[in-house]
Amino acid sequence: MIWSKGQGAEKLQGKTKTPLSEIRVLELGSMIAGPVVGTLLADFGAEVIKLEQPVSGDPIRHSGPFAEGESLYWAVEGRNKKSVTLDLHIEEGQKLLKELVRHSDVLVENFRPGTMEKWSIGYKELSAINPRLIMLSVSGYGQTGPYAAKAAYDRVALAFSGFLNISGYPDRPPVRPGVAVADYQSALFGAFSVMLALYMRDVSDGPGQHIDVSLYESVFRFTDVMITAYDKLGIRRERTGNAHFAASPGDHYETNDGRYIALTVASDRVFQRLCVAMGKPELVSDPKYKSHTMRVQNYTEINGIVANWIKSKSVDAISKALTAEGVPFSLIFDVADIVADPHYAARGSIATVKHPRLGNLKMPAVLPVMSGVERSEIRPAPDLGVDTDSVLQGILGLSLGEIEKLRSSKVL
Repeated sequence: MIWSKGQGAEKLQGKTKTPLSEIRVLELGSMIAGPVVGTLLADFGAEVIKLEQPVSGDPIRHSGPFAEGESLYWAVEGRNKKSVTLDLHIEEGQKLLKELVRHSDVLVENFRPGTMEKWSIGYKELSAINPRLIMLSVSGYGQTGPYAAKAAYDRVALAFSGFLNISGYPDRPPVRPGVAVADYQSALFGAFSVMLALYMRDVSDGPGQHIDVSLYESVFRFTDVMITAYDKLGIRRERTGNAHFAASPGDHYETNDGRYIALTVASDRVFQRLCVAMGKPELVSDPKYKSHTMRVQNYTEINGIVANWIKSKSVDAISKALTAEGVPFSLIFDVADIVADPHYAARGSIATVKHPRLGNLKMPAVLPVMSGVERSEIRPAPDLGVDTDSVLQGILGLSLGEIEKLRSSKVL
């Protein structure tokens, strides 16, 4: 492969410690969708230089919850990065960006379409400076189409994608998920597409390219057969609560001690095991429940039978019965359950990061787990602009005097 810089990935005990250590990323995004692309790449060793507006920085720095005045959101999504302040609204800041682009592999931005072009730092201008540059643009509706210029955030994208219309109960308003699904799914698509572009560039020694990721399409891609069923069968999927067309019984069932069990049955074999666990083996031969198709048709009745059984017992009793018969299920965890759970601990799913002021912070670990890659220690999210001098000196060769002049001119 042809890499643009670096000394090679660091090896430790037969594993690659930093597989992306030769990749330099300029991150111009703010909040979640764009920046999390940078986080995912930084977690695997890419040098991610986050360019932030002087004084204010990324708005996520000012998003709660806070601990001792520090944003915990920023602590998670700013990790493993460098922070450089640079005002892209002014010509001198745009010139500095262009110089940094000469020495970089990837640029990530999530401004509204047209913003970068207005500042004369769109893909056309930047690719002329560095033909091998991979530029990722993340936006609500994409870079083209009649809605491209419209503002959009996570909830708006969930609505436009059709996702919200099928989330919740039929007699209640649509319900948003508990996290920013559109933003995070777009970040995954973004990181995935960057790696595809790097592969295409470096295997064939070809040019870079401009990648267009939209929030709504990132969600729309995961609406399974929603549009296909409408196209061929005229089915307009609506909200069905916890029921699913491909599973019966299936729900979030309350136990007699006030917890909830997630359980879903999508095959005859699992249904047979569930019946044994409930002490109702006769249900297997009941004509109404003997096949998956029949159980779907009689969902309300069979679901009620399961709900009544679970409601009559404690979490421990239900867990023992279902585990004994190999029925897939889970207690619906809250965050305290997650932190205390031995499986999370055994797999190292939760990392501990040493924050310079807050002490140890728990957060999701570097994922996915790869046999040839060692999980390296996570570096805490940087203070605003802390790396400005070192980056401009080390990459662009500016002197401290030149940097101070830029700072006094409000460029940095």
